[in-house]
Amino acid sequence: MTEKPKETTSLNILALDTCTESCSAALMHNKQVFSEQADAPREHSQRLLPMVRSVLSQADVDLAHVDLIAYGRGPGSFTGIRICTSITQGLALGQSLPVIGISTLATMAQAAIASGATHVLAAIDARMGEVYWGQFMAVDGVATLVNEEVVSAPEAIVLSLEGTHTVTACGTGFDAYPQLLDIAGGLSICPAAKYPDAKFMMVLAQRDHALGLSTDVDQLAPVYLRDTVTWKKLPGK
Repeated sequence: MTEKPKETTSLNILALDTCTESCSAALMHNKQVFSEQADAPREHSQRLLPMVRSVLSQADVDLAHVDLIAYGRGPGSFTGIRICTSITQGLALGQSLPVIGISTLATMAQAAIASGATHVLAAIDARMGEVYWGQFMAVDGVATLVNEEVVSAPEAIVLSLEGTHTVTACGTGFDAYPQLLDIAGGLSICPAAKYPDAKFMMVLAQRDHALGLSTDVDQLAPVYLRDTVTWKKLPGK
């Protein structure tokens, strides 16, 4: 028997992201989105929980009203990913909430799609002469990965999207390596999608939850792309 898709339209979703220079939190409650965002490098651990309290207060609810936590799973800053996963773990454990990891690249692509893009190249400066990057296309208005997310030298990026489409660029990778804008005859940049913003995680979380990709907190899975970094749970958990 084919399993029916899980109901997502009425979910109350808390979304968190600290994987880049930006720190953000958003809450979807009764289909309305409340959000907070700040460009706050090195302040994520101090800023995120107050943002969570703020969006819950804006909706006049508490964490007990949340059905699912969506967290920025990376790629991005190693420290930022750890902060996001640790805080997600603490919040989810307290309420026994399911969690779902959302790609930071997909979140940026979703922001570009919300601004009218249909094909997106998202790239984050990975330092050490590399970028984290992925190609996305809009499928029913939702950012959908083409092939896989990769960490590589900028010159190794090769578009697999069809050349007849206008490709929109987003992310800090294009600040670090402006020559990337010359790929495939020239890309247009979407300044509004430079960093991931938690409010754009909502539609991605709804889709992925409907696909059965949410898990309990013990299966929380950050993505670093570089194999040398591993995630460790909080002591005693």
